[in-house]
Amino acid sequence: MMSVFWFGWMQLQLLPIALTFVTPTVSFTLQSSPPLSLSTGILNMGILNRVTPDKVSLEIKDPVDPKALEQSKAIMSELKQATGSKVDSKSLLEVAKRFGDVPSDATSFTVSKEECKAAFEQLSDQDRTALVNIHGRVKAFAEMQRKSVNDMEMDIPGGKAGHTVSPCQAAGCYAPGGRYPLPSSVIMTAVTARAAGCETVVLASPKPALITLAAGYIAGADYFLCVGGAQAIAAMAYGVEGQDDMPSCDVICGPGNKWVTAAKSIVNGHCGIDMLAGPSEVLVICDETAQASVVAADLIAQAEHDVVARAILLSTSAKLIDDIDNQVEIQVEALPEPNRSTAREALKQSFAVQCDSIEHCIKISDDIAPEHLEIQTRDAMKVGQSCANYGGLFVGEHAAEVLGDYGAGPNHTLPTGGTGRHTGGLSVFNFLRIRTWMRVDDAQASQGMVDDSITMARLEGLEGHARAAEARSSKKPRTT
Repeated sequence: MMSVFWFGWMQLQLLPIALTFVTPTVSFTLQSSPPLSLSTGILNMGILNRVTPDKVSLEIKDPVDPKALEQSKAIMSELKQATGSKVDSKSLLEVAKRFGDVPSDATSFTVSKEECKAAFEQLSDQDRTALVNIHGRVKAFAEMQRKSVNDMEMDIPGGKAGHTVSPCQAAGCYAPGGRYPLPSSVIMTAVTARAAGCETVVLASPKPALITLAAGYIAGADYFLCVGGAQAIAAMAYGVEGQDDMPSCDVICGPGNKWVTAAKSIVNGHCGIDMLAGPSEVLVICDETAQASVVAADLIAQAEHDVVARAILLSTSAKLIDDIDNQVEIQVEALPEPNRSTAREALKQSFAVQCDSIEHCIKISDDIAPEHLEIQTRDAMKVGQSCANYGGLFVGEHAAEVLGDYGAGPNHTLPTGGTGRHTGGLSVFNFLRIRTWMRVDDAQASQGMVDDSITMARLEGLEGHARAAEARSSKKPRTT
């Protein structure tokens, strides 16, 4: 019987299996023995699974977990029950207590700007300096992005046409607060929304640490909700009514757990969302010039994110793969807990592929379309420019993906699960509306355009359209 080996969205075909592992978004199977199987293309030696190139294929999976979707709908229904449209403030506080977002004796789920400022001032000089520096680089990059697209206009027959670029009014920004505090996500989302020109920025993060509150201050958040999961997305999408009023948001962005993703899928359409993110992933393309210890460190950095994170290695050198594998084993053992256990679990679904050439590495990488793509080869920029599908590109040994995580400038909220084939990461463009307009000043000069519209309308069988165009015609219109 043929079985399926899931690496997130990567599918490998296997022979009969003995053990099956399942996570909320990833399921895969492993053979219990032997360690080497030529028939399956899987070589289990060391900590990284070895996979032959022909066994790697992309399988797009729905990032929305069905059970989480059902639970998120129930939470949202409960929150809106009292008002019918907006989230009830009292209900939101009760739900936040139930899920541990706030202490059981909390009287509010919000944090004031003054409290965020106080948190910023309590930071050590080193922590405060790092936060200020990261904020400055992300802000500069986002502002440069904003300047790259402008209003424009052109001539059309008898008049002008153009577009305007304007921000949405309110942005909702989510920052995870579960396994580890992620103040960097506060910066990446809220600063980008502000650079786009959004007047109101709402931030949500459960059980915020001191550094997260400080990040909220420097990012300029107008509202800070100590709420997570589906309840946070509901509050931002529909607004809050009651003791802690809050406006609804036009766009919601930011990574989160399976309930956040499910809730974003529910509100999509009512408001905009950036993406439906799945487990985080990194893919490293390297040749014999790469340093094994550096590549191993980057694979582990990704693996410690979550037990369903994925680290993928593509190389032309069998010796380098062995050296990297050894380094991964050594370095992961040196991690503290819970990082070590998290990374080890994630590495069970991570793998290495020896390829015939760098071109072969590029082809496999393009099929996978990884969230983070590192290039550690000769002529790394040339190799990177040859890659077509990825979320973020990190070129050369010194351009570590973690530098992107922590504010080199480009945003770290990136497409996962193969969606880099058709979309990019979070940017100011997620908060901008490009709206077109046209006007006709010279009716006579526009007659060719009018005639074309009449003809096309009748070709499409839309007589009302044709007659609306004829009403602008200098010729006698058809009346019957």
